[in-house]
Amino acid sequence: MAALSTLASFSKRLSALRYLRHRVDKTSKVNGGDLVAKVLKEHDVKHVFTLSGGHISPILVGAEKLGIRIVDTRHEVNTVFAADAVARLTGNVGVAAVTAGPGVTNTITAVKNAQMAESPVLLLGGAAASAAKGRGALQDIDQLSLFKSLCKFSASATTVRDIVPTVRAAIQAALSDTPGPVFVELPLDVLYPYEIVRKEVVGNDSGTAKSLGQKIVNWYLELYLHNLFAGGLDATEFGPLPVNIPLTSSEQVKQAAGFLSGAKKPVFILGSQATLGPKDAKDLKAILEGFGVPCFLGGMSRGVLGRDSPYQFRHCRRDALKQADVVFLIGSVCDFRLSYGRVFNKKSKIVAVNRNKEQLWKNSDAFWKPTLAIQADVGSFVADLQKALPSYKCDSSWIQELRAKDDAKEEKNAEMAKAPVDKHLNPMKLLQVLENVMPDNTIIVADGGDFVATASYILKPRGALQWLDPGAFGTLGVGGGFALGAKLVNPEANVVIIYGDGSAGYSIMEMDSFTRQKIPVTAIIGNDACWTQILREQINMFNSSVACPLAYSNYELVAEGLGAEGRLLRAEDENRLAEVFREAFKLNKEGKSVLINALIGKTAFRDGSISV
Repeated sequence: MAALSTLASFSKRLSALRYLRHRVDKTSKVNGGDLVAKVLKEHDVKHVFTLSGGHISPILVGAEKLGIRIVDTRHEVNTVFAADAVARLTGNVGVAAVTAGPGVTNTITAVKNAQMAESPVLLLGGAAASAAKGRGALQDIDQLSLFKSLCKFSASATTVRDIVPTVRAAIQAALSDTPGPVFVELPLDVLYPYEIVRKEVVGNDSGTAKSLGQKIVNWYLELYLHNLFAGGLDATEFGPLPVNIPLTSSEQVKQAAGFLSGAKKPVFILGSQATLGPKDAKDLKAILEGFGVPCFLGGMSRGVLGRDSPYQFRHCRRDALKQADVVFLIGSVCDFRLSYGRVFNKKSKIVAVNRNKEQLWKNSDAFWKPTLAIQADVGSFVADLQKALPSYKCDSSWIQELRAKDDAKEEKNAEMAKAPVDKHLNPMKLLQVLENVMPDNTIIVADGGDFVATASYILKPRGALQWLDPGAFGTLGVGGGFALGAKLVNPEANVVIIYGDGSAGYSIMEMDSFTRQKIPVTAIIGNDACWTQILREQINMFNSSVACPLAYSNYELVAEGLGAEGRLLRAEDENRLAEVFREAFKLNKEGKSVLINALIGKTAFRDGSISV
C-alpha cells in the first residue's frame, strides 16, 4: 500500500510536466508571500490580523511592504474576530493570517461564528511544506478537513503558481451569494524564496549521492522543486473576480407589494443581512421610515433607524406578532430567536427574504411556512419595495397601539433602574447613565451574557453599523477582536466594549494589543462575580451553583499592568458614573485605552430568562 501511495503521488507530480520547460528565476527576490500581499492590495485590503509564526512570515512582510497594516493579537481567535468586524463594517473581505497547526486550530470558533454571522472572512493558514506532509513535520495536520464544514471555500496552494488564482477565487467566494468565511492553506515551501526552499527540500549535498536509489530520490526532488516554482511569477491579474449578488425579480416585488398594501397591521423584522451591500445600510433609515411600518431590529441591523425613531420598537415584539396580519422577515431567520416560528399568528401572511435558501426556509416544515419566499439581497429588496409603493404609509393607529406598550416597558425599566440592589451598583442604572453620555459616533461591541442582554434593551446605537454582537452562534470572547477591527475601520469612532465579567476573561489580554499598537478603546465590565445567565435557571432547576460563581476580581489592575488605564466603580461611586465614562472617552481621544471594572448587583430585570 505504501508503494502504491508513493507511486500515485509521483504520478501526480508528473502531471505537471508541462511546466518543466518553464524557466525558474532562482534569484528573484519576489516570493509567495509577496504574491499573496499583491492580491490583498488589489482587493483593497487595508489590514491583516495575525499572531506571528514562521510559516507565514513572508505574507506579513510582503503585506507590510505594500502598505497593508499588520495588526497582531495575543490569541489567534481574535485575528478572525477582528477580520469579522472589518468585514461587517466595510462590506469587503476581512483578512486573518495565522501559523500552521495550533495557530490554525485556535481560530475554529471564530470561523464558525463568522459562518453563522455570514461574514466574508479570508483566513490564510500556514502549513507544513508539501513534501514533508505526513512525515512528522512541525505542526502538520490535515487542516482542510477541519474547515470543510465551516467555510464556503477551502483549498491548498500546492505550487507558487497556484497562489494568486486560489486567493482570488477564495475572496470571490467569500463575497458572493450568502457571504461567509473561506480558508486558504499556504504550505511553507510555496511562500519562501527558491534558495531557502531548495536548501530544505534538496539539501546542500545533493550532487554527492553515490547510490542509484539516492540519485533517483535527488532527481525526483529536483523535479518537485522545479514544478513548485515553475510559472510562479507569471500572474498578471491580481484584482477582484466578479461577485454574484442575488436580486429580487420584479414579479416577486409586485407580490410582496400587494401583501403590504393590503395589510392593516404589518410588521418588519430585520436581521443582519439588511446591512450587506450593495445597498448602503445608511440609506435604510429613510426607506423604512417612509413605509411607517413597525420595525424590530436584530443583530447588525440594530442602529439602522438611529436612536429614537418612532418606528423602532424594542420590547413588544411578541405582542406585535400575535396581532400582525403581514410579517416581513427581512434577513431574519426562524431559529431560536423567533422561537423557531412559533411566535407567528397562524393567520399571518409571511414574506421571507434571505440570500440563503436554507435560512429562508428554516423550520418551515415544523411551525411556520412563508407565504412568499424570496432568495435575494434584502437591502435591495427593501429599496425595490419602496419604488413599487412610493406613497404607502402604515396606519398610524397601529403604531400608536404598539408605542403605548413599548413606552410602558421603558417606564418600568426606568423604575427598576432606581430600585436598590442586593449590593454594589444597579446594572440598569449604570447602563442608563452610559446611554445618556455616549457620543453619537459610538460603536458598541457586545460580549457577554446577562449584562450584555440587559444592555441590548437600554443602549441605543445612534446609526447603522454601530452595534457588533456575535450573532446566532452566541459566542463569548468576541470583544477584543471586534473592538480592534471596529476602531481600525473607524479611527474617529468611540469604540466601547460591553463585557460580562465571564466573557472578559477570553480577551482581556488584548488590552495589551490596544495599548501597544495605539488603538484606543473603552471596555466596561459588568462585574457581578458570576456566570449569572446560567446560574439563574440552574439554581431554580437543580438547586446548585456549581461552576457559576466567580470573584469580584480587580480587572482594572490587569488593564493597568498591560499599559492601559484602569478604573473601579463601586456603590459609593453611583453619583460619579457619568464623570468616569466621560473621562474614559476623553482618554480615548488622547490615545489611551481604558478598562472600567464596574461592580454590579442583581435585579429582577431578566428573571425567567434561560440560556441553554
